[in-house]
Amino acid sequence: MLTRGNTAPMFFRILSKFPQSFSFCFAYGSGVKQQLGYESIRSKRNMIDLIYVVDNAHRWHTANLDQNFEHYSNMRLLGGGLIARYQETLGARVYFNTLVQIPDEDVIIKYGVVSTKDLLEDLTDWRCIYLAGRLHKPVEIIRNASSSKIQNAIEQNLRSAVCAALLLLPEKFTEFELYRAISNLSYSGDFRMIFGENKDKVNNIVRPQLENFRNLYSATFAEFHHCLELPISGSDNQICTQDLSETTILAHLNGLPKWPIRLIVERQTSGRYRQDTEDILIGVSRSTNYQSTVASCLRSIVWSSSVWQSIKNIPTAGLAKSMRYSWAKALKTFS
Repeated sequence: MLTRGNTAPMFFRILSKFPQSFSFCFAYGSGVKQQLGYESIRSKRNMIDLIYVVDNAHRWHTANLDQNFEHYSNMRLLGGGLIARYQETLGARVYFNTLVQIPDEDVIIKYGVVSTKDLLEDLTDWRCIYLAGRLHKPVEIIRNASSSKIQNAIEQNLRSAVCAALLLLPEKFTEFELYRAISNLSYSGDFRMIFGENKDKVNNIVRPQLENFRNLYSATFAEFHHCLELPISGSDNQICTQDLSETTILAHLNGLPKWPIRLIVERQTSGRYRQDTEDILIGVSRSTNYQSTVASCLRSIVWSSSVWQSIKNIPTAGLAKSMRYSWAKALKTFS
């Protein structure tokens, strides 16, 4: 489902330099998965992005401060308890240490720490579509999920992504357009796409990874066989067809996670929760502009989480690293 490549030994060595109480760990981004316009993982130009999922953020940060004090900005002076509170109460509830040099491997990493409970909430409810968005795309698994709850949430997140993408697509589309729509769920509305990211980022992610996307979503697509017809051929230009009946649209709306549904209901009722949620969704499914309704709500969630997480990252990185990281991102805009 999610991949583990031939770079695993290097990842294991990197992981060995941290406290080992992980419930799940994965790597993502252009430093790990091929993207058009970027070199491979063996290139020293691309930073490797890692996510560490931990059950107890206070305990983990306290242990990591003992092992890797220099990874932290001046936030380290607050201690593990306050760092954990900062992580769990602001933005997308991820704490990042960036531009960390791993001398023995001659690589630079950025790693984010998230509590298991917060990852589960984003995967199942799409409160932020932040880590959920990263897991809509192929990633490199470094430490398998320690519980079935995480694995089940990852699978639910993929189903939700398919529902959302189908709601945004027309009756006929190509396989490439399907994966692009899925990948774009967490980028549409992200303020960093205005300044700080390559404008062709989504295309650059999908085009070289079509086979990885197929492997990731094959089991999920099987659950949609009654309303989605995929081409048998391996060509990404073959036409896919979906059922756009009101019944199917309503089923896809009901397949969205809690936060998008809550936002749809709130906007349809102007904040007055007097109608039954199902009745409101039925009304949306019959509307000619259901696509724009869904798209607007998803953009709103992504915009809010991306803005607040970016603000949150400034003190965790420190001023000097923030400027270096932002400059490197800005260069991608013009590359």
